[in-house]
Amino acid sequence: MSYLDNVRVFVRVVELGTLSAAGRDQRVTPAVASNRIKELERHLGVRLFNRTTRKLSPTEHGRVFYEKAVKIIEAVNEAEAAIADLSRNPKGSLRITAPLGIGRRLIASGIPEFHDKYPDIEVRVRLSDHNVDILAEGVDVAFKLGVLEDSNLRMRGILNCERVLCASPAYLARRGVPPSADALIADKHDCLLLRYPGSKEYYWTLMTAEGPRKFEVAGPYDSDDGDVLTQWALEDRGIINKPLFEVKAYLKEGRLVEILKESPPAPVQLAAIYPHKRFQDPKVRLMIDFMAERCQRLIGKLLEDEPAAMATGG
Repeated sequence: MSYLDNVRVFVRVVELGTLSAAGRDQRVTPAVASNRIKELERHLGVRLFNRTTRKLSPTEHGRVFYEKAVKIIEAVNEAEAAIADLSRNPKGSLRITAPLGIGRRLIASGIPEFHDKYPDIEVRVRLSDHNVDILAEGVDVAFKLGVLEDSNLRMRGILNCERVLCASPAYLARRGVPPSADALIADKHDCLLLRYPGSKEYYWTLMTAEGPRKFEVAGPYDSDDGDVLTQWALEDRGIINKPLFEVKAYLKEGRLVEILKESPPAPVQLAAIYPHKRFQDPKVRLMIDFMAERCQRLIGKLLEDEPAAMATGG
């Protein structure tokens, strides 16, 4: 077995905690991952992990080796990227992630076209509305709606996206149109929230006459899938806070109605998030450039008669 492959598996076991997770990440079986760890331990003459029934934790030797091994892997990746850049033939794999909604509509649907342009780049896509730990999970690029909160990461802004509050005509007929943002709480409106560990939608930030204000809205149920919230709103179950491009078609059809236009939600930025060293890799630059152009173009079409969202640098 390749010594470097053994080191790669070791690094991912430390980061992910189990042989099965590291094996999936490296596209090998747990048995192969286990054999690679054992071979590495025989080569080094030390035990690298404390083994329990559920998780592997690094020994003191393992922690020391991990600190150096990560730098080795990064150096090899950078060297391969430099060669690929010189040869103008980018190769290797990219791990990307995105929320379910924009991931399905904008990101995943563009991967075949990206691969047609760069057939030697293997793309692994994970779509999830949960917070993804980019560094721990070895993600090269995360496309997300939100702000950069980790100083160890870098961000390239793609679009500033207008958001709207909306509900179905039947819901508004039944519960009444809230006359003000405060009525969302005072009248106990059913607000459909995106919730998961680490979620930021335990409140909505609305742009009022006094400036941005946080409203701790509530509802009878919530979901960790943004598209589920939209479906519930279409089924007359409550009010949603969504990027305009995601619901524009429903607004035009009259299936949803925008409310509180004088107190809209704060806009959100669509951005590419990546570890700062990864942007040196031409594969990462190519992916971000490709998806930035694609997202700007497709969102512009979704908005149609609305002015295109403003592109932002980063």
